[in-house]
Amino acid sequence: MKRPFAATVWREGNWYVSQCLELDVASQGASEAEALANLREALELHFEPPQATRPPEMRRGAGRQAC
Repeated sequence: MKRPFAATVWREGNWYVSQCLELDVASQGASEAEALANLREALELHFEPPQATRPPEMRRGAGRQAC
């Protein structure tokens, strides 16, 4: 399900900054269009479920023996 979000764009020096007004997510680009496209990608990553980058390590508690 896609949900629309409001965004604002402003210029800071040579960059355009875009920020989602409902969430604390922002991005930047060399043009307004690029800043908004980068914000769209940042929002997609924000809502993506977390994934482990490596398998968890299994540790044995102190004083316990393996079965």
